[in-house]
Amino acid sequence: MMNCELLATCSALGYLEGDVYHKETDCLESVKDLIRYLRHEDDTRDIRQQLGAGQILQNDLLPIITQHGQDKPLYDACIRLMVNLTQPAMLCFGKIPEDPAFRHHFLQVMSHLQAYKEVFGLYYNCNTIVYLTNIFQLDWEQRQEEDNLLIERILLLVRNVLHVPANAHEEKNVDDDASVHDKLLWAIHMSGFDDLVKFLASAQSEQQWSMHVLEIISLMFRDQTPEALVSAGQARSVQEKQRDAEELDALRQKEQAQKRSRMFQRGTRHSRFGGAYVVQGLKSIGDKDVIYHRGIHNFKHYSHDTGKAVRRVPKKNQRAQESEDKRRSALNVRLFLREFCLDFLENCYNRLMYLVKENLIREQAQQHDETYYLWALSFFMAFNRGNGFRADLVSETVTIRAFHFIERNITNYYEMMLTDRKEATSWSRRMHLALKAYQELLQTVNEMDCSQDENIRQSSNVIKCNIFYLMEYREIFLTLLRKFDETRQPSSFLKDLVESTHLFLRMLERFCKGRKNLMVQKAKRKKARGQKKPTVETTPEDLEETWKMVEEELRATGFQLSEGLTESIVPFDATSETPPEEQRAEAMVRVQDALLAKLGPEALGLLRAAREVWPEGDVFGSADVEPEEELELLKQILHANLPRQSPPEPGMEEEDDGAEFEEEELESVQVSETEFNFLDFMKRFANPNIVRPYLLLLKTYSKNTPHTNHCIARMLHRLAVDLKMEALLFQLSVFHLFNKILSDPAAAAYKELVTFAKYVLKRFFSLASENSKAFVELLFWKNVGAVREMTEGYSKDGVNSKKNATWTEEEEEELRKLYEEHRDSEVPDIVETLLPLLSNSDRTRRQVVMQLVHMGLVDNAKELKKQKKGTRIVLWTEEQEQELQMLFEEYRDSDDVLGDILKKLTAKRSRARVVDKLLSMGLVSDRRELHKKRSRRAQGKSSGKGMTEEEFLAGLTNDFPEDPMDRDDDEEEDEDEDEFEESDEEVEEEGRKESGDGGRKSKSINSSVGKSADVGPMVLALQKEGMSGPLLWLQNRLNKTAEDRDEDGFSQPVPLVPLMEENEEAMEKKSFQKLLRKLGIRAPANEQEIFWRIPAKMSPSQLRGAAAALSPRDEPTGGGEEPEGHGSPPREHEEGSASDEQRAQALRALLLARQRRHHSSEHAGMSASFIVWLKLGVWEDIPF
Repeated sequence: MMNCELLATCSALGYLEGDVYHKETDCLESVKDLIRYLRHEDDTRDIRQQLGAGQILQNDLLPIITQHGQDKPLYDACIRLMVNLTQPAMLCFGKIPEDPAFRHHFLQVMSHLQAYKEVFGLYYNCNTIVYLTNIFQLDWEQRQEEDNLLIERILLLVRNVLHVPANAHEEKNVDDDASVHDKLLWAIHMSGFDDLVKFLASAQSEQQWSMHVLEIISLMFRDQTPEALVSAGQARSVQEKQRDAEELDALRQKEQAQKRSRMFQRGTRHSRFGGAYVVQGLKSIGDKDVIYHRGIHNFKHYSHDTGKAVRRVPKKNQRAQESEDKRRSALNVRLFLREFCLDFLENCYNRLMYLVKENLIREQAQQHDETYYLWALSFFMAFNRGNGFRADLVSETVTIRAFHFIERNITNYYEMMLTDRKEATSWSRRMHLALKAYQELLQTVNEMDCSQDENIRQSSNVIKCNIFYLMEYREIFLTLLRKFDETRQPSSFLKDLVESTHLFLRMLERFCKGRKNLMVQKAKRKKARGQKKPTVETTPEDLEETWKMVEEELRATGFQLSEGLTESIVPFDATSETPPEEQRAEAMVRVQDALLAKLGPEALGLLRAAREVWPEGDVFGSADVEPEEELELLKQILHANLPRQSPPEPGMEEEDDGAEFEEEELESVQVSETEFNFLDFMKRFANPNIVRPYLLLLKTYSKNTPHTNHCIARMLHRLAVDLKMEALLFQLSVFHLFNKILSDPAAAAYKELVTFAKYVLKRFFSLASENSKAFVELLFWKNVGAVREMTEGYSKDGVNSKKNATWTEEEEEELRKLYEEHRDSEVPDIVETLLPLLSNSDRTRRQVVMQLVHMGLVDNAKELKKQKKGTRIVLWTEEQEQELQMLFEEYRDSDDVLGDILKKLTAKRSRARVVDKLLSMGLVSDRRELHKKRSRRAQGKSSGKGMTEEEFLAGLTNDFPEDPMDRDDDEEEDEDEDEFEESDEEVEEEGRKESGDGGRKSKSINSSVGKSADVGPMVLALQKEGMSGPLLWLQNRLNKTAEDRDEDGFSQPVPLVPLMEENEEAMEKKSFQKLLRKLGIRAPANEQEIFWRIPAKMSPSQLRGAAAALSPRDEPTGGGEEPEGHGSPPREHEEGSASDEQRAQALRALLLARQRRHHSSEHAGMSASFIVWLKLGVWEDIPF
């Protein structure tokens, strides 16, 4: 019942007398009062329901705007009220209410909206068109704000009315009958509003209404299909007639078969006596046989479930419901919609889709507005394809950007479907829209490939090259098939997915046939497993023989190396996280490995390349070394006992019952290029998770279209015949489906499916005659490995399995004796000692450890855990002990006993090892005796005052180890080691506090020296050649790429495209290319690439480090001056006199410069020190 105040307000509007509406004097105020009432309605939408029940819109508002449209204020107010009344019920309540009371109110509001829609179809309101036409004739600067509001409200009113869903219970129209929606469309057409919509879509000055226009158009064509509109008013084609005849023939065959089956079911006995039969061998609930009380001709349909209550399927496991079915509208409506499509494609489509896409990208649209874009793309491109296909009409959406936009939305919809479970159905529908748009794009590209125009075919080829090259476009169908969920995605989605996959594979197969080498993008997952490399024991005789062969080869080549070999050798990787010192040691080991492998030229090339990278100290020889000296140096490297880092092995972790090995597996995904093979790509479809959706769709083969059945059969044929994996279909549910197809009375209409089913069954029975377990295998789905075992034979347990290897009694006794013999020895790893002594050389470390635990010789596997870090040099020989004792006696009175000993030791060892040995030999009684001594006198001199330059430099050597092995690199070896290091660091920290953080600055200078020494000489050489510009360009590109990767959060290879002629010439020079290789920049992989690329694996920090190594350096001004930047700290601008820290930095820089230039004269060294001090601004305190 209507509220009294609301009733009085409605009565003050006016009254309808016949066809004439008489408005009251307070009509405008009454309309505003109704708007005010609606603004304050409650959650049940009571005002809206009362106005709908009173039919205010039908009896008052529509007659007012029709007959009194010249009253503009009243017209505006009525439009505002109608927009509010026609607001969708979903927006009023937020969602479909679950509460019964609110659900009732929701249905009431929906019924009123359906009544509004019906009455709108009866009014051809021309006043609206007149108002809008007058407004659109004004220039945008002449329009007022009220005019724009009126345009938006009218568009919203049309949108709201078109959005109202049909009443399925009231409307029971058949095809070609006019529904309420058809009547509304016809009213829009008769009023001329459809022409106004096309004007808004094409006018450049009205682009602000693009989203409203697209939404209205999508609602207008809601019940239509492109195929129905294309064929409207045209004679049926031969293909359509043939298809209809096939469907009719299939129905006729099925009906005749059902008649025959009913005739056979009639028994010979009287119908009132069905009979009773005992089924032998089929037990009932008890021990007796089943008694069957029906006709014997019905026994084949017997089931134990007969008569039982049907098991209710839980709601979460029910199959997803299909969306509303499409219907064929009245012919006159279809004809006018067809003309609308033609005009829209000709004049509006490209412009409107561009504007909408820009709004979506810039996020200037409302949430989920991209669904209208996806619908328009699929609908109008399908219409264009069916109506003569003109590529220029849809050129805006046939781009790689469109593919990327749709692929990104599909991925987003799938992720939201998994996370937002309450709205999973809505996300599934949006994903279906995106899939149909993607399918239509593929069909359009395929249609372009068949065009007569050469330019269109070339455009199609470019698009195919891109979508087939990029990984995400190729694998999208694999992902969607593998993740298909029938509880969230309907059968129509699966149908479109199967057809799209079929089209994509057909295009890809045809594209691959004309090309021999097709390169595509591929994601490579690298797994780093901890495995021990076998060590090769070499005798002195073997080394001599190896050296003779290497020497002969080098002398035969005249110590000349090929250009390709020189460019391919890279001893230093600037992008690696490995410190430069460790890379230098690895380079030395690589030279030795090349010599052991009798690869003389490679060893010589690596030695020369390493000499260019690390010239300081003449570790790899001096710059002016002679070939004979290089030969002698290679010989020394070959015979040297170099320390090698042992790769980490699988650790042993003790769990509940026992111990087991765990392999650390590090995965890194890298994008690279590889040659594409179509059959290899098809093998990825040989997966039960992909085959199951196809078989699920095949269950409805009788309802599927012939094309859908063909797509299913073609995919199964590819797997069973092309890949020879027919065993993938050896499953009981598949055979049950095949039996249903073969026994179908209309099987003649499914010849392709029948032929394939017979082929698979024939292959199975052929295999069953050889494999007796084939019938058991029918119960399970099988992967590729199970298919191979089923067809080729099963592998026996224990064969070729190291994990299950057994030990004989003799081997156990041998292991026991060896363990008892070496258990008391001082070897650090007894397992490594036992392995080469075992008679069975195939035994692995894991097998030996597990057997020792099994035999009770050790309590658990943790006792035999191998140390992951540290050098291999553990045992001390007698000569090494004597050397250690002599060094201790020599340096026992120095300020840094341990540091001096570590410098002079021949066999480099960690601090902890040396400390332990000194304690065990009784040379020291406490670790504190080995700490650095920092006297007050030394601290006082650390400022540089009161001491000579030589004294200060000598003191600095305590902070600068000459060899990187001197630093503590074994932090995890044992607890005593950590304790010693911590105490040592405490002493150093005290020294830093008193000397102005000199130690920390020393460390930073040391690291900067290592980095600048990496590519510093090459940068200087390039600067001398006049390549400062290209170096600066390369540095900017590296920094810009680092910033982009920080912002985006992901990385991909970035090509270095030289736009300047200077940069292009530099990229062609071998010296510049050599620098690029050392920085880790990848050269073009094949003929398809022409630019160098920054790899995706380089992190932003590595890119900035590589860019810092290219910082411009000042060229020396004198003969013996050192360039700035080689180990010198950055200049600090401070007010006042120079600080003590600046002087310490300057002197350390001088020390580093002198250590790298042994051959420099004393005069040159002094000039270098003078220049460094001068640049640092401390020249007034130079100690001459």
